[in-house]
Amino acid sequence: MTTTQTGRSSRHDRPRGAPGALVIGGDYQGLGIARSLGRRGISVAVLDDEVSIAPRSRYVRHSMRVPTLRSPEATADALHEAARRFGLDGWVLFPTREETVAAIAQHRDDLARTFRVPTPSWETVRVAWDKRQTYQVAERLGIEVPRCWFPRSESDLSEIALDSPVIIKPAIKEHFFYDTGAKAWRANDRAELVQKFREATAIIPAEEVIVQELVPGAGDRQLAYCAFVKDGEPVGSMTVVRRRQHPSDFGRASTFVETVELPELEAPSLRLLREMNYYGLVELEFKRDERTGAVKLLDVNARTWGYHGLGAAAGVDFPALLHRDQMGLPVQPCRASAGVRWVRLATDVPNALRDISRRQLRLWDYLRSLRGIDVGAVWALDDPLPALAELGILPRLALSRGL
Repeated sequence: MTTTQTGRSSRHDRPRGAPGALVIGGDYQGLGIARSLGRRGISVAVLDDEVSIAPRSRYVRHSMRVPTLRSPEATADALHEAARRFGLDGWVLFPTREETVAAIAQHRDDLARTFRVPTPSWETVRVAWDKRQTYQVAERLGIEVPRCWFPRSESDLSEIALDSPVIIKPAIKEHFFYDTGAKAWRANDRAELVQKFREATAIIPAEEVIVQELVPGAGDRQLAYCAFVKDGEPVGSMTVVRRRQHPSDFGRASTFVETVELPELEAPSLRLLREMNYYGLVELEFKRDERTGAVKLLDVNARTWGYHGLGAAAGVDFPALLHRDQMGLPVQPCRASAGVRWVRLATDVPNALRDISRRQLRLWDYLRSLRGIDVGAVWALDDPLPALAELGILPRLALSRGL
């Protein structure tokens, strides 16, 4: 285990000892949380099991790197160790990955003796963590989802209609993603479906495999409802369109996002969140079906999401809202304005070049889209070191998890 105390702090830091925030995960998502809070004078610590860029931020007071955060027990132990080393009693936890959300939810009562824990209970979190439950609860509530099959064996595949392509995806993302680097696989015919099912079941149990209809349309048909939810109501909310993603077919992450007015997403999103008894920050991903115009729920992320920094530029600073509420301070309802743009150039540029080479995107259209960007995922004039650090670790990230 290695630890680093950066010694960097904002001139706006609160008095020594005031409750800060412990961010679990130091990539660009964690960096966004650190900047959101640090610019408001809130002390920030970062915990990670990878080489990451957030500890380079001027807004991070402490950082600690540990061997692993892949299991609930290892995560809980690391959080307690960080609290002992840096005196983090009463600090707010901000997880950034599914497995750390699950770990915190499963150890919630224990962790709450030391930290403020906005992560909901395991009963709530597991509905988002396990996509089988996500889709089953959504369908029961009348929320449209892509057609799904849950085969338990290869023989069950014969019951799946293949009148259009399908995707093979995991019910629990991290059980699959860290081995494959993919969010889902496409199957165009029955032979491919059988082959991909065999490959998937070599990695995860058959009962965790979901076969799902491929909703037609590119990444720009993907929409999202983002919110800080309390008592069943959105305190802060934002709706967006994912203009581009990485990779272009089954995006693991957004690369270019714009706020838009999508009032049709609010009602189904809140219906599900109220059923889950949800509190905290959340992103619900949808895709508009080109065949019918209907929006279908794809995913629920019970945490901050990669482009959450777009919110502050559009008038809804999500991490700050959550921290303020955890401090028992009043929070004012707010909604993001439309037409604000966010980009992560480290993935957007190479993905765009790939699409241009395949004649799926025109160079001029791409360059024109970059005019008027409001916020970047990493670069910031008041905090340049993380962007320089990212240049050094990009090759490692590309090899380990495809960025």
